[in-house]
Amino acid sequence: MNGKRITIVSPCYNEEPNVRELHRRLSAVAMQLPQYDFNFLFVDNASQDRTVAVLRELAAEDPRVKVIVNARNFGHLRSPMHGFLQAEGDAVGFVASDLQEPPELFIEMIREWEKGFPIVAAVKNTSDENPLMYRIRTAYYRLVARLANVQVIEHYTGFGLYDRSVVEHLRTGYRDPYPYFRGMIAELGLPYATVFYNQARRERGITKNNWYTLYDIAMLGITNLSRVPLRVVIFAGFISAMLSFLAGMFYLIYKLIFWSSFNVGVAPLVLGLFFMGSIQLIAIGIIGEYVGSIHTFAQNRPLVTERERINW
Repeated sequence: MNGKRITIVSPCYNEEPNVRELHRRLSAVAMQLPQYDFNFLFVDNASQDRTVAVLRELAAEDPRVKVIVNARNFGHLRSPMHGFLQAEGDAVGFVASDLQEPPELFIEMIREWEKGFPIVAAVKNTSDENPLMYRIRTAYYRLVARLANVQVIEHYTGFGLYDRSVVEHLRTGYRDPYPYFRGMIAELGLPYATVFYNQARRERGITKNNWYTLYDIAMLGITNLSRVPLRVVIFAGFISAMLSFLAGMFYLIYKLIFWSSFNVGVAPLVLGLFFMGSIQLIAIGIIGEYVGSIHTFAQNRPLVTERERINW
């Protein structure tokens, strides 16, 4: 026995049907690796069902189970990051509680970690979700990869295993109150290994990823890793201004030449106004995303407020 400690962090919100099954599967992984000392840290984001009650039962049955209960729902980014930073051990694993990511993959991850990789990223190369959604995600990752000045791991959600040095890098080097975990890992630039899995369809419970949360993550991925959209706004302004100037000169010259017969009406004026208004709204929206990120960072609020800790 080498005595290395590994903590597996699992964020949860209204996952009453899944947390006990997740604990069972994680315990099975620990049984296959008796040379490691495992702990299971569940971070509950103020669930409205019996998730906390089930976690209390698990903590009473298994001393390896530790629980953090938040005072309120702090969102899908802050709560998991708080749990990750609170985890102890030589390595910290991260897996969602919805059972769409296979906990059994930690066996392969630990082998890669023991080879010296500080980061072992789990990448979903196939998925049982809607094929259209999977293609949209693929297109998004490739867009971010083109915009970002760091290497972005495609179809990586944070599911993985991280050396203690990575946890300390994130603890001391980042003070982001609204953290984009995948972007932080990309920014570190440390060597990593990848393992692949098929994303299962959710069998129990209701997904918490609605269109707004997906948009939120998508915009964070772009605004945290790239300033290209701001440059695109400037270029779009120059291009629209040039097109407007050329169109105006064309109509002026055409009117001077065909003064009596040329009567264009108000249609070009209306179309031009709508075009310029659309460009301005898009520009303001992009700038607003960056300003919103600055505002959130400047507030410097804590990631979460804890209501209680169980089995610590």
